[in-house]
Amino acid sequence: MIQRLAEVRIAKSNEKKLREKGAVEAGKDHYKWMVFMHVSFFAVFFLEVYVLSATPPSWWLVPFVLFLIAQVIRVWAISSLGVYWNTKILLLPGATVVAKGPYRFMRHPNYTVVSLELLVIPLIFGAYYTAILFTLLNILMLRVRIPAEEKALMELTDYEKSHGHKQRFFPSQ
Repeated sequence: MIQRLAEVRIAKSNEKKLREKGAVEAGKDHYKWMVFMHVSFFAVFFLEVYVLSATPPSWWLVPFVLFLIAQVIRVWAISSLGVYWNTKILLLPGATVVAKGPYRFMRHPNYTVVSLELLVIPLIFGAYYTAILFTLLNILMLRVRIPAEEKALMELTDYEKSHGHKQRFFPSQ
């Protein structure tokens, strides 16, 4: 939770810098629901662990190692994007898309990290209901979030040129 609060501070600082340069925000309509989902995750997780007395499984080390790997990728993703990293979809029109760090290998490494965290953090503590519920909710959220981000990237940046082909995540029907 402390990590999330630190990330919010980084995002707010980056947002201010980007808006001063003329950044445009996409996906405003779903952002509040994404924040609600993440806040709810912590509430449900703590309820399951403390009220329902979830207990860590004997294999807790497996999800813990996955969590540590996710943190390395998170720091790599955030540092690779620098001032462009944000929890909101904020884009500078005409910008060159960052294609270094984990972005050389995949388009949305931060979403991969968050997806992994929503699964493995509860598993470390045996909070299976939280793991299942928020993994499913996150899939639904990303079915909205990623197309909104990719559409904005295609419209406002050199995304199609820099990544060689059209949107590949959750293409619209």
